[in-house]
Amino acid sequence: MPGRARLAIYPGTFDPMTNGHWDILRRALGLFDHVVVALAVNVNKRPLFPLAARMRMIRDVVGDDPRVEVDSFRGLLVDYARARGAHFLIRGLRAVADFEYEFQFAHMNRQLAPEIETIFLPTNEENFYVSSSLVREVGRMGGDVSRLVPKAALRTLKKKFNKRR
Repeated sequence: MPGRARLAIYPGTFDPMTNGHWDILRRALGLFDHVVVALAVNVNKRPLFPLAARMRMIRDVVGDDPRVEVDSFRGLLVDYARARGAHFLIRGLRAVADFEYEFQFAHMNRQLAPEIETIFLPTNEENFYVSSSLVREVGRMGGDVSRLVPKAALRTLKKKFNKRR
């Protein structure tokens, strides 16, 4: 692909962004020229943070890195990827259960868009057990999540949970 930037989409809800997400994004930036962190708008989920707050949180974590864009999408991920001209999807894996779930989606995406490849990146071992839902649960109950999320995400979480107390 001389002269063409390699673009990847890293989709998710990121509610909130965890150190595991941040690790996957940093590593994806070692493989691709540009990564779009694409927040899925899923009507079946009730996120803790509204879309705008999650997008702002990710921008705060990423800083001014011009290789990263934060966006959102509705509908099929492969349609969004095609519209963006991306041929790669980044998915993080923690455990075998993640693999089974992600493997199904990767095969469905391949059926819908054979030109788009799914790249699986395993999380690092220190974030193996961390999930956004676990962070939300521990945070709601007043637990310390400071080692589980980037500092910018921690500030946002503290504001949210301090309002509830």
